[in-house]
Amino acid sequence: MRAFKYVRDPEAFELLADETRRKIIYLLRAKEMTVSQLADSLVLSPQAVYHQIDKLKKVGLVEVSREERHGHLIETYNRATAEVFEFTHGEAGSSEAEKHFKEAFEALNKLGVNINADDELVAKVARHHRNMDKMGVTPELEEKIAAVDDVAFFTKSKMYELAQMALMSDKQFEKLITSWKELRDLMTKALVKKPVKG
Repeated sequence: MRAFKYVRDPEAFELLADETRRKIIYLLRAKEMTVSQLADSLVLSPQAVYHQIDKLKKVGLVEVSREERHGHLIETYNRATAEVFEFTHGEAGSSEAEKHFKEAFEALNKLGVNINADDELVAKVARHHRNMDKMGVTPELEEKIAAVDDVAFFTKSKMYELAQMALMSDKQFEKLITSWKELRDLMTKALVKKPVKG
């Protein structure tokens, strides 16, 4: 199992909207388990769990860790493909990215940061982030960063940021600065109420 893995597949985003699949990933990050063991833990039928495991394997979130023979039966043990998944919306479907930004804007209200986040603003913010995520680092380099051993998750996240900054062209950097300014303008214009300083 890797310590860290980038996930870009829009289908993976959609699959993890389901609470049962999130629980399966949680359990398989802690230890390898068979379908029967998962079924017992989740109080579900083995068939239902097998169906979910199959979907998670197809998007690269779960893998077979080993097989064990017991007489004429072979038990397959599954595990999560990483301890930590970094879901990047750069290549995710736009509607999925927008959903996450909409939820983030709604959660900001709990902090007293009230932003009038209508559908148009959410779409613009998601588009800016998609464009910024694509600058500098290739998917191949992301995979190499994810595969580095003996480096913590947050260190890998910083490796990605530093590599992105170092490898982007001057033109990409200028575009990034412009995108950040445009994004900030969008946010400040939509800001209804600033949090009270305490």
